[in-house]
Amino acid sequence: MRVRARRTAQEFAEVLRALVDQDYPEADRIVLVLDNLNTHHPGALYGHFPPAEARRIAAKIEWHYTPAHGSWLNMAECELSALTRQCLARRIPDTQRLTQEVTAWAQHRNQTYCTVDWQFTTEDARIKLKRLYPVMKEQEST
Repeated sequence: MRVRARRTAQEFAEVLRALVDQDYPEADRIVLVLDNLNTHHPGALYGHFPPAEARRIAAKIEWHYTPAHGSWLNMAECELSALTRQCLARRIPDTQRLTQEVTAWAQHRNQTYCTVDWQFTTEDARIKLKRLYPVMKEQEST
């Protein structure tokens, strides 16, 4: 868990280097799932590191971006909401303490195998998100 003061491309590049070099140095490939924040792209590496270093880091990462309306993105948002309610809904005096608290919270969630009980079905989506889930001709006849 890494806490940063801001969400700049430079900080993102540093986190990616730590991910590759410290967290998973033996991994051939790291699958990274990202939202579509303007700093979350391989260009952040090239803007912060020399080209060879940026290329080395980027080559170990398999980049996947979340869809704007993906249900699993909503699950991630539920998890962030739980973090906010259970851990961050109070004054935390400094970055060091924030890092300790968030790390402890994440370890507890992982050790207790917390899950999300997602109940939004494809049928629900076809009703609520009609324009995103069109009914196919074959389905209309059934």
